[in-house]
Amino acid sequence: MTQLLKLENVKKHFDVGGYLLKKNKEYLKAVDGVSLTVNQGETLGIVGESGCGKSTLGNLIMGLLKPTEGNIFFEDTNISSMKEKDLKNRRSDFQMIFQDPFSSLNPRMRVFDIIAEPLITHKVINKDNLKKRVFELMEDVGLDTSYSNRFPHEFSGGQRQRIGIARALTLKPKLIVCDEPVSALDVSIQSQILNLLSTLQKRHNLTFIFIAHGLPAVKHISDRIGVMYLGNIVELTTKEQLFKQPMHPYTAGLLSSQPISDPSMRSDRKEEYMEGDIPSPVNPPKGCKFHTRCPYATDKCKEEVPSLTEKDTGHLVACHYPLLEP
Repeated sequence: MTQLLKLENVKKHFDVGGYLLKKNKEYLKAVDGVSLTVNQGETLGIVGESGCGKSTLGNLIMGLLKPTEGNIFFEDTNISSMKEKDLKNRRSDFQMIFQDPFSSLNPRMRVFDIIAEPLITHKVINKDNLKKRVFELMEDVGLDTSYSNRFPHEFSGGQRQRIGIARALTLKPKLIVCDEPVSALDVSIQSQILNLLSTLQKRHNLTFIFIAHGLPAVKHISDRIGVMYLGNIVELTTKEQLFKQPMHPYTAGLLSSQPISDPSMRSDRKEEYMEGDIPSPVNPPKGCKFHTRCPYATDKCKEEVPSLTEKDTGHLVACHYPLLEP
């Protein structure tokens, strides 16, 4: 498979104040050393609790934030060190679908203008073909072209998200970062949007990074899943392997927290519990960041940082004592 995106020890630390002396300043470590690859045509899911750094990671990939440290390569080009002008020229290759379908659309613009704006900004189409292209995109995402002169407030949440998806497709990108695109929608609408994204991926040979805190949505659409905790990837594998045999105690805890609708299946699931609350990313625990909530933590976990290593074929985990039993 062709590698499309590569992250090398990417970090993003935000200055949150502290003492006057620089050495005593405090930093919020939103992303604290993430390394991963994304292959062309696949969907990589990123999942974790609120505040783990998922959305910050997506913004770094999009170039909306500059990394404090590390490199981000898109098709072997280091986009993290690009100047703004050069990055704008590559912007057509990677786009974003935002979490909130309400605030992500300009309320003063009509749907036609919202979808047409990227085409006009990047000067990739002439005026004569603009209307045809916008109507094609609307039909592609299941919107009636007669709605093109309406404003965003005249649409439902699901329809607004379809407008956002159409806008992301305008420049024929190779990679789309989906930042919790269904979390603000009703459950019945969520499945429609997920199915639409899967259809569009096959139709246009798209690559997705799908960010979410809900495991069902990630399971539905992803090929591989990365689990984040306090700015780090703690487990990365295929979705089948992750749900069948999670190796990190945090992943097992996330799976245990998901409700099971079939009562006959509840007794077959091994329950894993997490204690306490997620620590502050400003002052994370030493050693393994999860040791304060892990039922299996030892003195080694409190002192040594586990590296993300391959424990099984294609199954990476950052844990001194991975769970090897299904």
